[in-house]
Amino acid sequence: MADPRAALCRAVAQAAADAGQMALARWRTDFRQWEKTPGSPVCEVDIDVDRMLRARLAALLPEAGWLSEESADSPERLAHHCVWVVDPIDGTRDYIRGREGWAVSVALVEDGHVTIAVLDAPARRERWTAVAGQGAWRNGVRLRAGGRTALPGARVPTDALPKADRDLSPVAKPNSIALRIAMVAADEADLVATLRWGNEWDIAAAVLIAAEAGAGIGDATGAALRFNKADPTAFGVVAAAPGIHAAAVDRLADRARAILGPPPTSS
Repeated sequence: MADPRAALCRAVAQAAADAGQMALARWRTDFRQWEKTPGSPVCEVDIDVDRMLRARLAALLPEAGWLSEESADSPERLAHHCVWVVDPIDGTRDYIRGREGWAVSVALVEDGHVTIAVLDAPARRERWTAVAGQGAWRNGVRLRAGGRTALPGARVPTDALPKADRDLSPVAKPNSIALRIAMVAADEADLVATLRWGNEWDIAAAVLIAAEAGAGIGDATGAALRFNKADPTAFGVVAAAPGIHAAAVDRLADRARAILGPPPTSS
């Protein structure tokens, strides 16, 4: 009997590929761009791709809710068993600058957990897919996270390392956080870690791809990630080769506590 999630994933991948081609056709051309907030760029292509994906995905699963970077949020999504979590162009800064480190990111979340994930990165000729319990794939090749067991020397996609982390090894960094997490799934990086509040749409698809490749995944404190929350944010993300995930969380613990403050005390 055919798995309905696998069939749905193929349809989602086709929608994301069409969205990617739509964005690629306008990449490195003139288009309107602005900042939603200081340091948060957006362009008219983001909006057009968002609109196209919303129509395509709604046709695939009419009962699903919607959460996207480029759509006004509505608490109505919280009443849905399943929700599309979408970033029409993750890595907009690279897209605007004509660089290749951007991707269309689509995730289906069911009861707080990602069950289908697609990243389409047409400028890099990459299509990443995952279905919960069925593994992760890039261009038809199954992905396996690396076997590193020592944190020193771990490959990290970054422009520069802080002094405390100079024992790590920087590698080339796409602007898209989703693609950086996917690098861990593909054993092209050993660790991706952020220590700031971020949005669910930035990471939803990528964390399933990494988890299905065997990577360790959690927020910056090591806690499990859940999606379609009333406040659709998470405090950081740590994606790592499974043998170093705990060590990475331990290294970040003091920094995370300094940002979050002490835990509340019970009365």
